[in-house]
Amino acid sequence: MSKKNVIVGQSGGPTSVINSSLYGVVTGFLGSEKIDKIYGMVNGIEGFLAGKTTVLSDLSKEELEILQTTPASYLKSCRFKLPEDLNDPVYPTLLKKFEEMNVGYFFYIGGNDSMDTVSKLSRYGAQVGTDILFMGVPKTIDNDLIVTDHTPGYGSAAKYVATTVRECALDAGVYAAPCVTVVEIMGRHAGWLTAASVLARKFEGDAPHLIYLPEVAFDLDQCLADVKKCLEKTNNVVVCISEGIADKDGKFICEYSGSADGAVDSFGHKKLTGSGKYLSEVIGEKLNVKVRSLEFSIIQRCGASLASATDIKEAAMAGSVAAKAALEGKTGMMVAFIREPGDEYKITYQLTDVNEVCNKEKPFPAEWITDGGTNIGDGYVKYALPLIQGASPVKLVDGLPAFLDLATTLKK
Repeated sequence: MSKKNVIVGQSGGPTSVINSSLYGVVTGFLGSEKIDKIYGMVNGIEGFLAGKTTVLSDLSKEELEILQTTPASYLKSCRFKLPEDLNDPVYPTLLKKFEEMNVGYFFYIGGNDSMDTVSKLSRYGAQVGTDILFMGVPKTIDNDLIVTDHTPGYGSAAKYVATTVRECALDAGVYAAPCVTVVEIMGRHAGWLTAASVLARKFEGDAPHLIYLPEVAFDLDQCLADVKKCLEKTNNVVVCISEGIADKDGKFICEYSGSADGAVDSFGHKKLTGSGKYLSEVIGEKLNVKVRSLEFSIIQRCGASLASATDIKEAAMAGSVAAKAALEGKTGMMVAFIREPGDEYKITYQLTDVNEVCNKEKPFPAEWITDGGTNIGDGYVKYALPLIQGASPVKLVDGLPAFLDLATTLKK
């Protein structure tokens, strides 16, 4: 039997456990008699087209263990959209490069847009009759992939959000003077991550006091009334919003201030910025109260020291299950998490057709949004708590976390 090589890439926004999935893929192939080398694409498909690769199978056991708790994308990332037309010359170019490297297995770790890449490559592969197998490994802090109960990366980001909101609420409440804190959390169309702020509450009526998701049309006047009502009960009001909240006409709140310039990324997604800052300015002006604006930005997706042990374990399993499936001849699939019924939390892993996943979004369930669109119900809390359990076993050196950096690896 002639051995084949594996190539794996990471794409889109990183998570604190995306490298745990990479660890799962690599360790899932190590020792297989079918595999020679495991390559990594540096900067995803875009970097691969430019000839940028590394050899992952050369990593030591110690380096692989550190990789599992390293945040961001070890292989770096890209936001590169393959053409819709499968007759585009980029496809035979990619296939030729794969064949020159004796690649038999292609893996892409990412979210909606990354699964679109796997879909196109697997469909092109079937069209031309290649033996290369194409597999998708899910990730996204947005938790908006359909079919799967949740995605690797979400539990850790949710834990970070809930922890940080709890810490900020305590800090904001140390003074007697009235104060409003507006926290802007990632989430373009799906409010899963902002909903996680509800986990910060220690008791009924605790912060956050108002939570606004993009699934519900945002009314600025109603928000001001909501904040004013909260200030009648407490001097310290915490408002958590998704960056993508929009009014009934679909206009993003960040566009009210003119800070959004209408620019879009390579996938056509409008770049969002400034929703929290704008809302805080309006609240301060209209209600004559001190207001702070916090934007969690990328720190909510790279907080590896606060990563959930459950998330780390499941992310690695997603990678290893995908590797095993490919060795069995599966292609054009993504690993999905299926939650077993019952009070005890249990996940099983199954393969789903990647074409059923890509370019679709899973919104936050309407039945979990309460109090006129300003609160999150207990159904979500029951869903989310199992995902944030356990602490990260990140290795410390001189009191600081030890992370694996590709730039350092390449210098060896």
